[in-house]
Amino acid sequence: MPLSEDAAVLVEDVHKSFDDVHALRGISFTAPRGTVLGILGPNGAGKTTMVKVLATLLKPDSGRAQVAGHDVATNAPAVRRSIMMTGQYAALDDTLSGRENIELFGRLMGLDKKASKARAHALLEEFDLADTGRRPVRGYSGGMRRRIDIACGLVVRPQVVFLDEPTTGLDPRSRQGVWSLVQALKAQGITVLLTTQYLEEADVLSDNIIVIDKGTVIAEGTSDELKARTGGSYCEVVPLDPSQLRRVADALGELLPPANRAEIAPDSVRLSVPAPGGAATLSEILRRIDAAGIDLADIALRRPSLDDVFLTLTGHSHSTDGAGAAPADTGVDAR
Repeated sequence: MPLSEDAAVLVEDVHKSFDDVHALRGISFTAPRGTVLGILGPNGAGKTTMVKVLATLLKPDSGRAQVAGHDVATNAPAVRRSIMMTGQYAALDDTLSGRENIELFGRLMGLDKKASKARAHALLEEFDLADTGRRPVRGYSGGMRRRIDIACGLVVRPQVVFLDEPTTGLDPRSRQGVWSLVQALKAQGITVLLTTQYLEEADVLSDNIIVIDKGTVIAEGTSDELKARTGGSYCEVVPLDPSQLRRVADALGELLPPANRAEIAPDSVRLSVPAPGGAATLSEILRRIDAAGIDLADIALRRPSLDDVFLTLTGHSHSTDGAGAAPADTGVDAR
């Protein structure tokens, strides 16, 4: 079956095992051209193994995967010419300047000396590194190193970019800089596959998100669609005196479902109340609590976060280890 014209990446029933460890168990998804696909999953879920298969660094045991119209198993050279991949740590020569690193990548990609210099100049300007491009990379901050790393991969314009946890270890300001780069790649019509442990990152950047656990896709959709799976909006109510929580529950009456009422423990300090009416429900909750003469420390209307989605879908927080990691002696991190 040919690759859909609007799909930059197509994965169908891909399996990959390392001895008795099954890192990928029939994974399937697509990524349309010019979009950002966020890839979420706990440690050991198979995210990095999947990216390495798509980048032709690992061969799938079975199934089919195509990148930019090329089969990863039968036409690996064409795939490699179509992609850029960067991992968690910048692969740069610390003894060279940022400009020299980019020029080196240009020569390795087949550009002549003049073209490499011109491309380095253009990328340094685009990435706001023109003033620091002549300094050795060893003196760069984490965010600057990441920008140079990505710039090196863009010397020859790729069709698909794999960013494997690109903001790991970066401070918030540097992370924002990488986010801007991802948005710039999308604006140029480049497809980005972004694996990340930062759920806010996927929320902000992704057009579509897949959640991987134990080597398979367990959910797919936009951020809003995934959040809707965990329920709608809710009000979080915190009385000034925690001992008044039962009184709050009684005052809310039928607004608080029996299941939520049953979850109130002796040490509970807050209530979560479904808010199908949004702000209207919040107003009614406030009216009833005020009528009961109960003082509040806080009340807020909230929507489910991607953290809530992650916990609901995988059964554990996104920072905990999961199954499916490749054994250490393979040299593969199957996150």
